[in-house]
Amino acid sequence: MATDVHRPVTPSPVSPASPDSPDSPETTVDAGSAVRVEGLSRSFDGRPVIDNLQLDVQPGEFVALLGRSGCGKSTLLRILAGLDRDIEGTVLVPRRKAVAFQAPRLMPWKRVWRNVLLGLPGKPERGVAERALEEVGLGHRTDAWPKTLSGGEAQRASLARALVREPDLLLLDEPFGALDALTRITAQRLVGELWQQRGCAVLLVTHDVEEAVLLADRVLVMDDGVIAHETRIDLDRPRDLTDPRFAELRAELLNRLGVDESSH
Repeated sequence: MATDVHRPVTPSPVSPASPDSPDSPETTVDAGSAVRVEGLSRSFDGRPVIDNLQLDVQPGEFVALLGRSGCGKSTLLRILAGLDRDIEGTVLVPRRKAVAFQAPRLMPWKRVWRNVLLGLPGKPERGVAERALEEVGLGHRTDAWPKTLSGGEAQRASLARALVREPDLLLLDEPFGALDALTRITAQRLVGELWQQRGCAVLLVTHDVEEAVLLADRVLVMDDGVIAHETRIDLDRPRDLTDPRFAELRAELLNRLGVDESSH
């Protein structure tokens, strides 16, 4: 699998390429990994946010990343997306990758289908966007203006924009955080179904422990700039929130995050 390599930004004859550039440096990553991170460090104003971090994600694996605010979760995701290359260490990621953020980031002056095609190379046809919108249940809003979409619809349009890139790695940065409870449940179910259909690797950054246990094969807890703990979620799908094992895993992760359920 062809990969992008992100290394420290240092003076050299060749400048780092953008994440979508065909001129990005390439190597081959071991077939058993979709993502490999070795010795990754990132500092801001001399303060380390990520400190010698190691991470592997398998092809087709769904990984959720938990941690307190400011622990470096979103910074790590931005590095994997190729949006932050001022790093030390090595990051190997698939050439075909896509990211969806908490804010849908739709261009208000472009209709929904045109938003879905934003950033794609060449001149993709409208039908490419229509198929992606159908996949996320938004085919009936193809010609809508973004301002007319509900929060859930806007997030599905953002997801369609990520899926249209046929990613081997899908990066999700708290994509359900701004949704109401009922819309969030629908969106979570949709992402789970799309992941199973697509078979791509997924890294989900979230503050919601229940969401992590519901969706992921493996949950990582980030603390002090490193992966401090991991839990494998060996529960059958679809998952049942009333399953005692679900409750045990949720409680274990909350404890790792320093949250005492008995106090709530």
